Amino acid sequence: MALTLTLSACAGSGDDSSGSGDGGGATTVKIGFMGDLTGENSAIVIPPRNGAKMAFDEYNATNPDVKIEMVEYDSQGKPEQATVLVPQAVSQDKIVGLIGPAFSGESKAVGAQLNEAKIPSVSASATNPDLAKNGWTFWHRVVANDNDQGPGIANFLVKALSPKKAYVVSDDQEYSVGLAATVDAAFKEAGVTTETDKFAQTASDYSSTVSKVKASNADVVFYGGYYAQAGPLLKQLRDGGVTAPFVSGDGSLDAQLVSTAGAASAEGAILGCPCNIPSADVTGPLKEFYDNYKSAFNVDPAIYATEGYDAATTFIKAIEAGNTTPEKINDFIKTEDFEGVSKPIKFQDNGEPETNAIFIYQVQNGAVKLLGPSEEAKLEG
Repeated sequence: MALTLTLSACAGSGDDSSGSGDGGGATTVKIGFMGDLTGENSAIVIPPRNGAKMAFDEYNATNPDVKIEMVEYDSQGKPEQATVLVPQAVSQDKIVGLIGPAFSGESKAVGAQLNEAKIPSVSASATNPDLAKNGWTFWHRVVANDNDQGPGIANFLVKALSPKKAYVVSDDQEYSVGLAATVDAAFKEAGVTTETDKFAQTASDYSSTVSKVKASNADVVFYGGYYAQAGPLLKQLRDGGVTAPFVSGDGSLDAQLVSTAGAASAEGAILGCPCNIPSADVTGPLKEFYDNYKSAFNVDPAIYATEGYDAATTFIKAIEAGNTTPEKINDFIKTEDFEGVSKPIKFQDNGEPETNAIFIYQVQNGAVKLLGPSEEAKLEG
């Protein structure tokens, strides 16, 4: 592995067809996309993958001097799989940049690899706050972290529901633990009493957690995890007699939450996300994005579709400016400042985005509906 990474530092310096030096006649460069494309939480990753592909397809259709090939790496969201894919992407495929990894656990696992290989990365969906604390100079994300998401959700719930007690649950995945911790801390800071519980990602019987939640008489239940676990958990909570509002974060923002929990159990569930998902009735740039996405993929845009598009646009703008090697692309990214589809895109020195808005959604009549920014949203029903 050490030898692989030493060699990989030369990525992008090969023949002209794979992104040779700036001004050196590169005709095609490769940008990777890494995330869960076929695993249990792939519905969170397919939309940003589609958004990125759409951005690159639109760019290539202009017949630029340097075209972009997107190379997909299916990590299935598993850190151990991502660590194997990175050397392949860097040394064999000679990518000059990476969109992703999509999830926080895999991002933590490969961040040092990418940084050592000097490959710039832009994640559209990894939200763990600690990712920005590793000193990685080639790492970026276009999405607010859980230190913004957690308090945004908790403060909205305090305003909307005035809970005296909250029960905060997570599984043992990196993302889940981190988001639950920030929500728990925000509740406590607001004077809300909390109890917590954690179960294994691989668990399927949540009866122990259900019993604890029911005994607590909590006014609201927050789960910090992905929809693959959230749906069955919510069903078992309702079947076990827990009627308190169920809340989760961006990892659960998918229609499969409803299908796995059942429409009756999911009705009224509240979801927070640092993402603005466009619908058919939007206007302006979001409307154009919605129409183009629907035309390209025959489905409505979903979670992080716009963020995937903006992550790809980050690389497009660097390449349009004449940068085709990883280090020069990274230097350009550090100074980028443009109006993205999801939000204004500009990075802080640690790779974090400047903009950190949180949005609230609610399950209504079996569908997930946007209620608005957390500061303005009002629950319905």
